[in-house]
Amino acid sequence: MSFRTIVFIFFSLFLTFPNFAFASPNFTTDYHVTYTVDQKGITHAELKGTLTNTTTQYYASSYKMQLGFDNITNVNAYDPDGPIAPTVTKNDDGYSIGLAFNKKAVGMGSRLPFTITFETPTIAQRYGKIWEINIPGIANPNDFTSFSVDVKTPSSFGKPIYIKPSQASNSLSFTKEQLGKSGISIAVGEKQHYAFSLTYHLQNDNVYPIRTEIALPPSTNYQEVFLTDISPRPSNVITDADGNWLAQYSLLPTQKLNITATGVAEVNLTPKEQILSESDVKAYLKEQPNWQTKASEITVLAQELKTPQAIYDYVVRTLHYDFSRVTEDKPRLGAVEALRNPNSAVCREFTDLFVTIARAAGIPAREVDGFAYTENAKQRPLSLVRDILHAWPEYYDKDKKAWVMIDPTWGSTTGGVDYFSVLDFDHFAFTIKGRDSNYPIPAGGYKLITDKNVKDVRVDFAETLPDSQQEAAITTSFPKATIAGFPIAGTMTIQNTGVGRIPGQLLYITSPVLTPHDQIIQLGDIPPFGTVTREVTFHPMSFLTNLNAPFTIRFADQSALKDQTSTKTVHVAPFYLTLWGIGGITVGILTISLLIIASKIRRVRLSR
Repeated sequence: MSFRTIVFIFFSLFLTFPNFAFASPNFTTDYHVTYTVDQKGITHAELKGTLTNTTTQYYASSYKMQLGFDNITNVNAYDPDGPIAPTVTKNDDGYSIGLAFNKKAVGMGSRLPFTITFETPTIAQRYGKIWEINIPGIANPNDFTSFSVDVKTPSSFGKPIYIKPSQASNSLSFTKEQLGKSGISIAVGEKQHYAFSLTYHLQNDNVYPIRTEIALPPSTNYQEVFLTDISPRPSNVITDADGNWLAQYSLLPTQKLNITATGVAEVNLTPKEQILSESDVKAYLKEQPNWQTKASEITVLAQELKTPQAIYDYVVRTLHYDFSRVTEDKPRLGAVEALRNPNSAVCREFTDLFVTIARAAGIPAREVDGFAYTENAKQRPLSLVRDILHAWPEYYDKDKKAWVMIDPTWGSTTGGVDYFSVLDFDHFAFTIKGRDSNYPIPAGGYKLITDKNVKDVRVDFAETLPDSQQEAAITTSFPKATIAGFPIAGTMTIQNTGVGRIPGQLLYITSPVLTPHDQIIQLGDIPPFGTVTREVTFHPMSFLTNLNAPFTIRFADQSALKDQTSTKTVHVAPFYLTLWGIGGITVGILTISLLIIASKIRRVRLSR
């Protein structure tokens, strides 16, 4: 009987996640891979493979593997007869490892086990405060009889905060079906911190003054933003209906202004609750430019897909990322044109299509623009062109009572990594577009022709947050003296003097003298560098009242705003003491006038 030699080639093609691929009709292949991560992030990989001969005519004499890692060291190999000297060659795709087996698997059913070990810093990476572990998937799962993976991490890392795909018991053992083509993504850590410095360029080309605004990164139900400085200072910072922070400026004719905003953001994995009113829900279902909810193509899909998960899956498998559009900076297509040109999509089209179908299906949805951290622009691309920005959608989950961010773009470009069930710590929102599909403009988009090539967005990891976050100053404006018997009216102004937002809450106004003795005013969020003014009115007091009436203003959340209590006094006096605002002076004038009149009367009497 004669035998034929087969040289096996084991390909590993990877971008962020290496994908194993192998096929031969004459052998079955089983793999068990163990990745052991040490405290410094170096991963020891042990690949145990078994080739089982399914013929009587062939045997395997050699084996070649292509590993797509940028850096591997300490490569070793073994078969049952002892060590094998591997041939390791660096190439453009990573490393090629060649093996010449000591033992031959001859005969049907014969098995040839072998082991390859190496170390790499590529699998486990620490980004800021988060450890990310990315495990390779399988390009062609049907080529393997079995393929399993175990991941071991140091106890000092703590428990994973997410595992993709999700594991019922948070197990770090995975089957071939769980690995799939996209592989495994694991994150360890609780929160991510980003430090940012953003530059905005404004210019007034008019011959008259204008008022304008810029969008600052806002606090959302996923992130808290702390603004340490804005230079020059805006006249005010307000919160719009979508939750954006808009800094307001006035520009003189032909004035040019460069603005820099710096701060730190804390990004969380899970969203906080946020209740939507009926009017909010209606606003997030409306048709907008680029979101053509009434188009026939869209309404048919909305009736068919119905759920956020189904819409996400459809967008991921339908659209294909066009890397040429990133460099060419082609115009935005919108949802309908994205459907008609599925091979020419970037993140905007993935977002537009999801938002549009969701709205047509009765699911509130909107767009988020911002920074997304990536180590591999091919698997996790950024395509808003200016200053490495990204776009992704979010939908409102009525059961969770929260906006939920997802990323169908990266779900597509990574080959199926789950960016629906749980996102990551890599998305940092700059703006939210819900009421308007084109506004506000995120940082990085405020460029003049002369600033086209200037880098305006700088984001890095940060270790700590500012110590003092929430502070406020309360001032009031009341007349120096008010007339008894009339309503007492004035204003109070709350200025956010801290670096973090003052969350929307109740403000209590109490007075032992003035009525009502207790008043409650509802405040919305006040961003850093923002001020809010509210009217305050007390009931009239007796016409003969003459006193200094104190009242106190305090925030309901005293735990966050320590010592933020303000006691003020308003003077209430009778009409004759406050007329024309000159009080006692008026009385003096009246007295003198009466004396003069009395003197004249006496002279008249004497002359008689």
